[in-house]
Amino acid sequence: MAKGGGEKIIATNRQASHRFIILEKYEAGVVLEGPEVRSIRGGHASIKESFCRVFKNEGWIINMHIPAWAHAGREMDPMRMRKLLLHKAQLEKLIGAGTKKGFALIPLRLYFKRGFVKVEIALCKGKQLYDKRQDIKKRMHEREIARASVRKSKGKH
Repeated sequence: MAKGGGEKIIATNRQASHRFIILEKYEAGVVLEGPEVRSIRGGHASIKESFCRVFKNEGWIINMHIPAWAHAGREMDPMRMRKLLLHKAQLEKLIGAGTKKGFALIPLRLYFKRGFVKVEIALCKGKQLYDKRQDIKKRMHEREIARASVRKSKGKH
């Protein structure tokens, strides 16, 4: 989405691009309790094993881990489901796409934007083993081209 503008990235899902083909990205707000926001401000959050679902015309993020804030007066479940704030048109689009086999809603990153906690979710399709192998070959090929151009610019053949 928009780069800069006071964004502070808290957590990223680095495995998402390896496991899935990213088709579309959406930005959503997250409904949180006060101590959860304080814990996130401290940089304590993980979206590594999380995923999203749409049911009852609402978006939910599941398995997002936000540990308890040390100074909180009450105990909260760190793995509870949290509601996503999406536009109605986005929800309708995700309801139709999420029911198809092989598609998933995966959070890519969690960040602050103008003081609000936002999550970037993506509509993804699972990669097959041969897709992963092709990506690895492509990366190796690009690295070798970059190395060759560096050697050539230094005058070594």
